[in-house]
Amino acid sequence: MMKPLIAIPMGDAAGIGPEIVVKALANPKVRQAAHCVVVGDRNVMEEAKAITGVTLPLCLIQEAREARDDKDVIFLMDCANIDQSQFVRGQIQAMCGRAAYEYIEKAVSLAMEGQVDAVATTPINKEALKAAGVPFIGHTEIFGALTQTKDPLTMFEVRGLRVFFLSRHVSLQKACTMVTKERVMDYVVRCKEALASLGVTEGTMAVAGLNPHSGEHGLFGMEEVEAVTPAVEALQKQGVDVVGPIGADSVFHLALKGRYNSVLSLYHDQGHIATKTLDFERTISITCGMPILRTSVDHGTAMDIAGTNLASAVSMEEAIFLAAKYAPHFRK
Repeated sequence: MMKPLIAIPMGDAAGIGPEIVVKALANPKVRQAAHCVVVGDRNVMEEAKAITGVTLPLCLIQEAREARDDKDVIFLMDCANIDQSQFVRGQIQAMCGRAAYEYIEKAVSLAMEGQVDAVATTPINKEALKAAGVPFIGHTEIFGALTQTKDPLTMFEVRGLRVFFLSRHVSLQKACTMVTKERVMDYVVRCKEALASLGVTEGTMAVAGLNPHSGEHGLFGMEEVEAVTPAVEALQKQGVDVVGPIGADSVFHLALKGRYNSVLSLYHDQGHIATKTLDFERTISITCGMPILRTSVDHGTAMDIAGTNLASAVSMEEAIFLAAKYAPHFRK
C-alpha cells in the first residue's frame, strides 16, 4: 500500500511549531509511516534545525507529489513570508500570525485539490492571528471556512479512546443550555457519520451524562430527563447504535476498555480532562465532517520555551501517525 502524503503547515514561526516539526520528521518511524511535506519558511526551518540539532537537509519542492520519495530529507514548500530582520522568536507578532494562516491556506488547498491525503497541523497563536487581522479564532474555524464546512466536529483520540464534543469554546453556563434533545440527536448522527468516514463502522457510541450520576432521574438536574434520554431513545428507534446518558465518571474509562467506540462529551472540559489526563502528549485532535482529513497536536505555541529545544515532538509525531492511520480509509 502506498504511504499517504501528509501536508504539515509549520505553525507560528515564533513558537515551538518549527522545532517539533523538524524533530518529528527526524524520527525514522514517522518517515516510514507517511510521506510528509512541510509548508513553511525556509529560514525559520533552518534555524529550527540548528536549535534542535536535526541534521536532515531541507529539500525545497514546488509540487507536493515530489515529496512521495523515501529520501532522508525534510521536504519543504517555501512560502518565504517571514522577514528575518523583523522576526523575534518567542514574541507574538502580526507577521507570524499572517504567515501561519498562509501555511494553513496552502495546506488546505493541496488537500482540497487531492495533492495530499491529509493535513497534520502545528500550533498557531490566537493573539498573533488577531494582530494580523485574520478573522478566525483558531484552526477549526479556519478549516471550516476554507473547506466551506458549517460547524465542523472536533474529535479527540488517545490510545483508541475517541471523544466528540457537543460544545467547544463557550462558558460552562452556556454549554448547559446547549444540551437539547435536537442538538444531541444532530450531533450523534453527525459523529457516527464522521466515524464512518474514517472507516470506523462497528461499535456503540455513548453519550456522557451532564450532571453528577447523570442527574439521578432529576434529583441533580433535569438535562438528562428532558434532553439526553429522549434524544437517545429517539435515535435508538431509528436504528442508531447509541446509548446514554452514561455517568461521566465512568463512561470514558469504559470506552477506553472497548465497551464503546466513542463518547459524546457534553461540554469542552468534560472530554478534555478525560483524554489529557490519560495521556496529555498523545491526545490528538481530528476535525471531522470536512471534505479533507485534518489531525492536530493539542497544545499551544509555548512561546516561553521557543528556541530552547525543550519542546517535545511526541504530539506532532502522534498527529502524523493518526493521519497516516485514517488516510487510507477516509472518504468525503
